[in-house]
Amino acid sequence: MMKRLFDLCLASFALFFLLLPILVVALMVRFTSVGPIFYWSDRVGRLNQIFKMPKFRTMLVNTPAVATHLLLNPAQFLTPIGSFLRKSSLDELPQLWSIIKGDMSFVGPRPALFNQDDLVALRTQYGVDQLVPGLTGWAQINGRDELLIPDKVQLDVDYQQHQTFWLDLKIIALTFLKVLRRDGIQH
Repeated sequence: MMKRLFDLCLASFALFFLLLPILVVALMVRFTSVGPIFYWSDRVGRLNQIFKMPKFRTMLVNTPAVATHLLLNPAQFLTPIGSFLRKSSLDELPQLWSIIKGDMSFVGPRPALFNQDDLVALRTQYGVDQLVPGLTGWAQINGRDELLIPDKVQLDVDYQQHQTFWLDLKIIALTFLKVLRRDGIQH
């Protein structure tokens, strides 16, 4: 209950201060490529329920719906500003909506793509599917896209076992630093 209240307050506060940057990014996406401003990704949420997670669109409209690292040449699918949005993590800003809606939290395991069966199965095996997915998480600050799936799930389990309000604050602060340094971000 306290975590949900914290999420609502922080998301509302963030939306207030980030409204202008969100509008600027939306206009940049609109004027640099054909297609919608947002990409609504089918993601696996708590108890393996599928939900629609918004991101600013960084890929061309007909890009296959797979994890970026599975694309043969991901750069060929990026919009003109896609790489910048990903490296700066600005593409993640619309996920504040998912936090307000309750599909996500600020901190938790990153929501898997609907077709990442290996990740979903391993998280389910270890009970991580009980957690609300997060905008950031313990795995995010300990390797992000560079982690192998078993390592990612082990970090998710570690988070689940040691979850506290103070750990969440630490993860948020470390995420902010990682985003500023652009650590562990794939194009």
